[in-house]
Amino acid sequence: MKNDAESCDKGCRLVPALIIGLGLMLGGFFPGYYYYKSKADMNIVTVKGLAEMDVRADLAVWEIKFVVTNDNLQIAQKELDNRYQTIVEFLQKQGLKPEEISEGRIDTNDLMTNPYRDRNFTSRYILTQKVLVRSNNVDLVEKAVNSTGDLISKGVVFDSQSYGSPVSYIFTKLNDIKPQMLEEATKNAQAAAEEFAKSSHSKVGKIRRASQGVFSILPREQTAGAMEMNQIEKKVRVVSTIEYYIN
Repeated sequence: MKNDAESCDKGCRLVPALIIGLGLMLGGFFPGYYYYKSKADMNIVTVKGLAEMDVRADLAVWEIKFVVTNDNLQIAQKELDNRYQTIVEFLQKQGLKPEEISEGRIDTNDLMTNPYRDRNFTSRYILTQKVLVRSNNVDLVEKAVNSTGDLISKGVVFDSQSYGSPVSYIFTKLNDIKPQMLEEATKNAQAAAEEFAKSSHSKVGKIRRASQGVFSILPREQTAGAMEMNQIEKKVRVVSTIEYYIN
């Protein structure tokens, strides 16, 4: 019985000792591991790679908004129809196809229904209509836009907003050039990383992390007040951010 008690007493003291020893060992391993990990993470370089490409719009959307006024609604409607036909004939004469021209809705404004109206108005009804041009022939649309003086000479009155910003030129093939641009941006980023490594007598390792960035479409001529949508010639830009291991 005495031997059994002594054996139990030794075993009971051995288990806590093993637990304490294991704890000390793990306590030494994990700080050492994280120290090593943090040192490894410090051997990285973050660089940016820029890629730019000049592109040309391949779609033109032109919203022509014109106005007719008259005291007689029926006469105003007839004048509106005549102006619409004048615009369509002009566009087709410029070379645009009938399927590229669509008729928009008519908005009617009766000044008599406006409680804040100016009582000295000369025309009661204001009729506004839109003609939408949608064409892949951007050069033809640009030529037509620059010839709208012919319509004014025929009595067409444009809405001020339509005449101030008449057409949008759109580049629709961004997905087609993305792979090429990302490849170029990655090459430029790697060149920057290699230059950094060279100055520090190191070598560029594998990619640790990469972010392709956002593709931006900008006006090619970035003058004051330039808007991308109003220019046929554009510039696409992307900046990739890449982290490399440095050995």
